Amino acid sequence: MSKEKVVTINERIPTLKEQRKQRANRRLLFFLSFFFLLLLLMIYFQSPLSHVRNVVVEGNHFVADEKIISLSKIDSGTSIWNLNKSEIEQRLLGHIELSKVDIERQLPSTVKIKVDEYARIGYLLRDDDKYYPILETGEFLNELPNQTFPSDAPLLNNFEQGEQLSELSAELQKLSTELIERISEIFYHPTEADSLAVVLFMTDGIEVHTSIRDFADNLAPYSSIVQELEPDSKGILHMRMSPYFEDFEFEEESDSESEG
Repeated sequence: MSKEKVVTINERIPTLKEQRKQRANRRLLFFLSFFFLLLLLMIYFQSPLSHVRNVVVEGNHFVADEKIISLSKIDSGTSIWNLNKSEIEQRLLGHIELSKVDIERQLPSTVKIKVDEYARIGYLLRDDDKYYPILETGEFLNELPNQTFPSDAPLLNNFEQGEQLSELSAELQKLSTELIERISEIFYHPTEADSLAVVLFMTDGIEVHTSIRDFADNLAPYSSIVQELEPDSKGILHMRMSPYFEDFEFEEESDSESEG
């Protein structure tokens, strides 16, 4: 029969005391850490360490960082925790070009302003050779600085602010970004048959004749139609109810044959 080792209470007392001591030390360490953490937080909140030192702007392309920071009215001496984010966002949304604003705090002392801008769907070219941006909302902006030549949206020629331009702006808003980027220039070219006729010059060399009336619907199949054309085709694509392509080379050959 095996003999089991019997541990007396006197032998266990030192172990129990050591375990109690370790638990007490852990509790003391926890409370001390918690106390110093609170102390550090109090110092941080009450000191200039919590003041805004940096304001970072992201997402803007046309509206300058300085303009956004100025409109936000974020003071470098303000505590990062005293910022009223909703008020700042509302102030910035008052800018005609900003569609969305989000304010983020980044410890210890940075505020990030993330914005979205309304897309520019066109630039009105006036007789004074100045370009006036048109937003997707239909709003017109002041002219661009001298020697600035826009390339992110089509140029609108021969237009005056009025019904025709307003209707075209509304139609441009319906187009996809991809299709807008393929339009280089739009000329207002009224005829006896159509007082809303326009001529478009595309970035791929195609000339499009259509109308402001149902402009977006007329232009919607453009990509699929162009894909069916011969590579490097040059001509006029008539896009109304029944689109058809008029090849420049075919016209030249016909003229040559008639002269012969």
